[in-house]
Formats: sequence, C-alpha cells, structure tokens
Amino acid sequence: MPKIEESIEVQVPVRQAYNQWTQFEEFPEFMEGIQSVQQLDDTHVHWVAEIRGESREWTTEITEQQPDKKVAWKTIEGEVKNDGAVTFEQVAGGQTRVNVQMDVEGGSTAENVAGDLLGVVKSQVRSDLERFKQLIENRDGETGSWRGEVREGERK
Repeated sequence: MPKIEESIEVQVPVRQAYNQWTQFEEFPEFMEGIQSVQQLDDTHVHWVAEIRGESREWTTEITEQQPDKKVAWKTIEGEVKNDGAVTFEQVAGGQTRVNVQMDVEGGSTAENVAGDLLGVVKSQVRSDLERFKQLIENRDGETGSWRGEVREGERK
C-alpha cells in the first residue's frame, strides 16, 4: 500500500491547529477533491471525494485521538482505503508542525498501477497542507474543537 508522509509548519499554537483539524466537516474548505465529510459520531466519519473524475465514498473510524497531539484513523468500509495519522508538534515561536502519514489504496488495480496513485495523492496532500496553513493562519481562531480522547476502540 502506498505510504505518504508530509509536514508543514503553521504560524499558530498547537491547540489552535489541533482544534481546527478536528472540524472534519470543514475539510472540503482546504482539501481538494473532497466533496463532503460527515461526522457520524465521535469516532466515525463518512467521506465523499472525486478521484479521477469519479465519485468515491468510504467511512473511517478514529482509532486514536489525543488532544493537541494526534488523530489516527483507519478505513472500515468503502471504495478507497485511507489509513493514517496526523500529529501536532510545538516548534519555536508558537508555531506548530503538522505531520501527516497516510496509507492509501484505490478501489481498483488500475488506480494503483505503477505508483500513479501515490504520486497523485502525495501531491494532493502537500497542496492540502498548504491550503490548511492559509486557512488557519488567516482566521482569528479555530471554528470549533473536539477535545475528547479516543484510544483503540474506547473514548473518553
């Protein structure tokens, strides 16, 4: 399965970057190709995206969530496999490093051929992080937050 790792530094504190990232339904504002995101409950998220001109849907389960540190997920059903984690690190001057690690697999062999999917998704993740940076740095604050914890199948 293709692995993607990308990072970006944003000029906001960890808490603000993390809080905004937990607003999954706002992902279409900065994630290209994502048509809609619906948070079904505290740990399940339904995604609709346009991939190569075709609509694809999948549902992920949040497997780990630690405020100001990490959000991890795995795909539990759908046409795309997208497992990964986002971590948040405080760096100098009140900045935050946002690290994305993802394993991605398309719904068909054709989508995975010759690493083509990896290149497309890697480029998209880089662009999405740049748009997240613009979004979070140009707002007075985050638009909401979810500060609960999730640890392998349990939530607090």
